[in-house]
Amino acid sequence: MNCDPIARWYRWLEYIGFGHALQRRRLAFLPDVADARRALVLGEGDGRFLVFLVEQNRGASIDYVDLSGRMLELARARVGDRVQYFHANALTFPMPEAEYDLIVTNFFLDCFDETDQAALIGRVARAARSDARWLISEFRQPAAWARGVVGLLYLFFRVTTGLATNRLADHRPALQRCGFRMIKEERARLGLLASELWVRESVQ
Repeated sequence: MNCDPIARWYRWLEYIGFGHALQRRRLAFLPDVADARRALVLGEGDGRFLVFLVEQNRGASIDYVDLSGRMLELARARVGDRVQYFHANALTFPMPEAEYDLIVTNFFLDCFDETDQAALIGRVARAARSDARWLISEFRQPAAWARGVVGLLYLFFRVTTGLATNRLADHRPALQRCGFRMIKEERARLGLLASELWVRESVQ
């Protein structure tokens, strides 16, 4: 999904739809990864989370990958050159082997269908260290009403950005197959929004 067409207004669209709820989900478990030294951030958007990650983890080396060049520009304007920026597709971006001790995917895994999501998680898992942690914030469908909300979101992004998938895929089985275990979870908006912290127990 390339957010270039809506990058300029994305922050305000998010506030209109959800207020500060999505940002609270992004930041929910940030204090738990204050000792990260090598981080991979995928699809971060305009850099509002990245500002906090950089301030907290001042000694960390951070790679930020996004398909939207405009989002990268907005993030760079906020954060500066304390981050390495990569204009690339996460499904094909060349990743180092067993390098990162922190992975961050905020409202990003929901952009992929089951097949691509599993492939992405597998690629990222190979780039993660054996003791890596993974921060995730995502939408959930806890009840029938939430399916309507999520459906409208997919329709909006399909029209504005060309997003191919049209429903949420469950990322949890793929993470578990790659040796990750969820140790913390918080829900908000009656279960519609979730924050998760995963740790890697073994390489499979």
